[in-house]
Amino acid sequence: MMLRPGSIEWGEKRSALEKFDYAACDLALCHRHEGEWVGLMKVQHLQIGISDAALLASSDGAYGEVELRPSRKFVDPRLSAMVAAVHAEMAADFPSGRLFLDSVEQAMAVALVNGHAVRHRPVRISRGGLGPARLRRIRELVHAKMEDALSLDEMAQSVGLSTAHFARMFRKSTGKTPHQFVLRQRLERAKAMLRAPDARVLDVAVACGFKTQQHFAQVFRDVCGVSPTEYRRDFLDSEVISASETQSEDTLRL
Repeated sequence: MMLRPGSIEWGEKRSALEKFDYAACDLALCHRHEGEWVGLMKVQHLQIGISDAALLASSDGAYGEVELRPSRKFVDPRLSAMVAAVHAEMAADFPSGRLFLDSVEQAMAVALVNGHAVRHRPVRISRGGLGPARLRRIRELVHAKMEDALSLDEMAQSVGLSTAHFARMFRKSTGKTPHQFVLRQRLERAKAMLRAPDARVLDVAVACGFKTQQHFAQVFRDVCGVSPTEYRRDFLDSEVISASETQSEDTLRL
């Protein structure tokens, strides 16, 4: 993806180059094993590799292999938004962890297979969702590994599904992506821990699987509307008010 306007001269050899002018967020798709990036690059860009495993999983067996159609310039707002999310994550030193990147890669793979496969065949959309037993297994896995990095592959394997099929089924069942679900579970545990007046915010962040206290505080504020410290203060203040009201009612009865 092009981060700023500029130009690239493409070609398989320097004697036959073709110039393309790009705007910010324009995209190009090339095979990693082919030397197509020959010539002059006068544009700041971010190059991302999608694994063969992710592409194959996204086809759900529709292909014996997945071959994408190269394109030296195209526009796809959805793909650009995903690349921008990876760029922001990279700039912040990857605070969201492996599961976030796995989820973005899988979403990009589905979009690429749907829109840029040479032998195009729509990915089959499952009508149902995950059954109660599988959902329970996922919840148990998430809670058991709350402090650790958790990958999309690990979640899918725990219920015997491919990553792409699992991601679609999970969202149909819960209304959330696996990353959103795990993040919400971590925040719910954080809320419970923050209700203890002596719990340090750093200890809560680590126990809930966040890489840094700063990232934890940012995510907590984005989702809950207040900082972890403010949340605990508001909770403890409400407890004091509730206790005072109860004591007043007891006095009135006397």
